[in-house]
Amino acid sequence: MNATKVILAYLDIWNEPDAAARVTLMKSVFTEDSLYVDPENAGLRGHTELSEVIGRAREKFGDLRFTLDTVVGAHHNRALFRWKLGTVTTGYDVVEFAGDRIRSVVGFFA
Repeated sequence: MNATKVILAYLDIWNEPDAAARVTLMKSVFTEDSLYVDPENAGLRGHTELSEVIGRAREKFGDLRFTLDTVVGAHHNRALFRWKLGTVTTGYDVVEFAGDRIRSVVGFFA
């Protein structure tokens, strides 16, 4: 499993404006029972809940795109990375992998 490749695919999901295409991507990146948590969302489970939140965020962000800044570290099926949203904000996510897919994401806004 290449952590950077999976993280880039995860960010592609956040950048996908089309809901149907986004869910298709999610199925290849996330486990079915995935968990997502950030300062504004506690305990989103599965593809549908996260896709709905991403859709609302996409409306708010407009043309801004998420990019990978750096993978800080990876070990024991986990990785910590820093992302950017355009030039507006940055944050950190900790992802837990199950094989080559993401089981959970815990996000932090900087």
